[in-house]
Amino acid sequence: MSKIDQAFTDKLFADYQANAKYRALENAVSHNGLLKSLENRQASADNDFAFSIDLTNDEVANQKASGRCWMFAALNTFRHKLISDFKLENFELSQAHTFFWDKYEKSNWFLEKVIATADQELDSRKVKFLLDIPQQDGGQWDMVVSLFEKYGVVPKSSYPESVSSSNSRELNHYLNKLLRQDAQILRDLITSGVDEAAVQKQKENLLQEIFNFLAVNLGLPPRRFDFAYRDKDDHYHKDQNISPQEFYEKYVGLKLEDYVSIINAPTADKPYGKSYTVELLGNVVGSRPVRYLNLDMDRFKELAINQLQAGETVWFGSDVGQSSNRQSGVMAAKLYDLETALDIELTQDKAGRLDYSESLMTHAMVLTGVDLDADDKPIRWKVENSWGKKVGSDGYFVASDDWMDEYTYQIVVRKEFLTAQELAAYEAEPKVLAPWDPMGALASK
Repeated sequence: MSKIDQAFTDKLFADYQANAKYRALENAVSHNGLLKSLENRQASADNDFAFSIDLTNDEVANQKASGRCWMFAALNTFRHKLISDFKLENFELSQAHTFFWDKYEKSNWFLEKVIATADQELDSRKVKFLLDIPQQDGGQWDMVVSLFEKYGVVPKSSYPESVSSSNSRELNHYLNKLLRQDAQILRDLITSGVDEAAVQKQKENLLQEIFNFLAVNLGLPPRRFDFAYRDKDDHYHKDQNISPQEFYEKYVGLKLEDYVSIINAPTADKPYGKSYTVELLGNVVGSRPVRYLNLDMDRFKELAINQLQAGETVWFGSDVGQSSNRQSGVMAAKLYDLETALDIELTQDKAGRLDYSESLMTHAMVLTGVDLDADDKPIRWKVENSWGKKVGSDGYFVASDDWMDEYTYQIVVRKEFLTAQELAAYEAEPKVLAPWDPMGALASK
């Protein structure tokens, strides 16, 4: 092992001081920050908010200080349909309702996995993986589908936000404390030699405590409610004593089994044209597992365009913090020019970034438009975010096509757009990925 000697460091000092460009950059960056100093003006100019396909300008929602982007994105795709079908204005579905049931179901999921791994040592990688983060706000498309299918949806007016849904840090801190304690209780009980029925009875007692904790923080979710609205034509409508499941069937009505998750993971361990799932990933016990079909990026984008051309927005997952400006809403692969300014060339490709933990899916949003050239090839994409309207263009972002290539990992599209071969590959027995595989990342920004 070689240490750094003083002569080497002295040479670095001398080389830096002899470089006038670096001294000028030091002044700029130290006063203004790295990214603000190195932002490529032309990248912003090339990505204006004009799109040949533009499906909606509905007011954006705001997940605030929570990691519920995956829920917001899914509910936003439903919201666009409701606004159009029922002539609504400024309408939102309750993200807090889905949040409550996700926390409840994730708690049960975690406790069931603790029971299933009770024969493993505490320092086993799987047990440590479970205990490191018993639950969190993030999720995946198939996970939110499981919640909708079991619990339905409600209007935001019927189950509004709470302090703990808008800022979930305290809730998560104490819920994870409870769950780790519950894990110890269950593992100790199993070690004592009691039968399975006694373990399940204890688990139910623990879930009662968790349910009460969630209800105090978020409010008790409605079992039935009234829904009244006045449409854009000034006609009054009212549904009385409707359940969340009945509301979903009447007002959303989408068959969620018709949608599939497509990923682009160009790593050597995941051949294209194959289906994948992830061990220990889920929230609702007994629901359909998370499943993906891995396709090359050209086909991936073609499917997204097909759905947009059919008039339907697209749920998608990406690494939102890469090469993006939150305030302007511009996401472009060449947004920051480190190479010209600092002689630093970032050469890792998408596969390398996945393999070496430099990138993975962090955030879910909605594709609501795309700008196509004369050959129907994408130039830039319109993105509905869920960070409120004070960022981007009233909350909407724009992604250059090369940014989509590099930092987008997942879309959800209707099965009807897949070829017979692709659909067969999706429905084939999936390869099971390790719990810590990057494709097991949860959208949580």
